[in-house]
Amino acid sequence: MRITKFEDIEGWKESRNLGQLIIKATEDRRRFTDSNLIQQIRNCVDSAMANIAEGFDSGSDKEFVRFLKMAYRSVSELQSHFYFALDSHFIDQDVFEKVKSQAMLTKAQIGGFMRYLSRPRVKPK
Repeated sequence: MRITKFEDIEGWKESRNLGQLIIKATEDRRRFTDSNLIQQIRNCVDSAMANIAEGFDSGSDKEFVRFLKMAYRSVSELQSHFYFALDSHFIDQDVFEKVKSQAMLTKAQIGGFMRYLSRPRVKPK
């Protein structure tokens, strides 16, 4: 499939799926009481999506990879926050595992795209 817009990028799609999980996981304010942590978590997933979109329009593969690295790291940060949320009993193990699984899938897609964009290309003669 040819990528013609950032919405075609699998890593962006998976980031969006991760965002939907995050919204659901953090919406019960009676259980998830730390509003600062909620904001940090939501900012991480927003950052991942936004960096992929911004990188798409960056003008070069090298610059795009730089934005993809930021997106990848944002998902890693989100994963760390979710360990804290689990340890603080804001979420249960089942929610944690769902988010962890989606985060790993998201990072795999982003990482694969980074490798694709970073590979040496043979220039036509």
